Amino acid sequence: MRARLIEMNGTAREGTTSTHAVTGLVESSGAAGIRGLPIIFLLLLVCATLILTSCSARPRIVVGCKNFTEQIILGELIAQQIENKTHLPVERRFYLGGTYIAHQSILAGRIDVYPEYTGTALTAVLKQQPASDRKAVYDRVKSEYEKRFHLTLGLPLGFNDTFAIEIRGEDARRLHIQTLSQAAAYTPQWRAGFGFEFMERPDGYKGLVSTYGLRFASPPRIMDLGLLTRALKDHQVDLIAGNMTDGLIPALDLFVLDDDKHYFPPYEAVPVIREQTLVEHPEVRQALDDLAGKISDAEMRQLNYEVDGKKRDVKEVVREFLRMKAPQ
Repeated sequence: MRARLIEMNGTAREGTTSTHAVTGLVESSGAAGIRGLPIIFLLLLVCATLILTSCSARPRIVVGCKNFTEQIILGELIAQQIENKTHLPVERRFYLGGTYIAHQSILAGRIDVYPEYTGTALTAVLKQQPASDRKAVYDRVKSEYEKRFHLTLGLPLGFNDTFAIEIRGEDARRLHIQTLSQAAAYTPQWRAGFGFEFMERPDGYKGLVSTYGLRFASPPRIMDLGLLTRALKDHQVDLIAGNMTDGLIPALDLFVLDDDKHYFPPYEAVPVIREQTLVEHPEVRQALDDLAGKISDAEMRQLNYEVDGKKRDVKEVVREFLRMKAPQ
């Protein structure tokens, strides 16, 4: 019985409190009129009540996410969608850190679903080489996750959060350039700024400059990702590598150069789901499939800006978006 109480997600504490209450009742049994009841009977009654309460508890879906704005938005989007469409209770376990912690959490069964990116799953989790075809990357990740981890992917949510090579909007309009190939003619006069990870990763700086023949006026400046967009806006650098769905791109009038040679792999946002969860609650799959293709790159940028730029509440932003996209 002790083991059973410990397994009840906190009900052991409730059991202790109830036992103390029973003891109190026995000690004051003259007033309560239960002097003749054996203590063992009362303890058994309390234990039976706790067990029945545990057994009758409603099942819940646990949604996780990593620890940056876009992930918090997507985690809340998944949580509200499941609540709205299935009426299952949802527990939110957000701010799980990076990819490794989120992945280990779902493998251990601590969460049932979290948002991931196909390119990240391919390179960071499966340790495979980047590829440029969206469908091929999605199919490979889905197949490997099912075989190795008993996890599966939901349908893509619609946007691609790949790297974005950005310049100032005024420069793009003045020079009439839209692609990285066109920009290569001007980069010898430009200063570049990149994050440390971009300089080191296999799908980062070295491959980019080799693919497009880029040269810069000076060695790239290495700076924190949070400083890159402001440095570009303030003319400290002329070209940076950011994220495609950065909410500050429209706010600061920045321009994303088209990766016309398809150097960067796709980073489509997808729900990663425990297969066992779908066996127990098949309605969750349909709820998540209803989100397929609902978020464009521009819409994800705007959602990020609503939270990062305008400092709005995530739940409110997501609720408005779902009302617009998937009215109940």
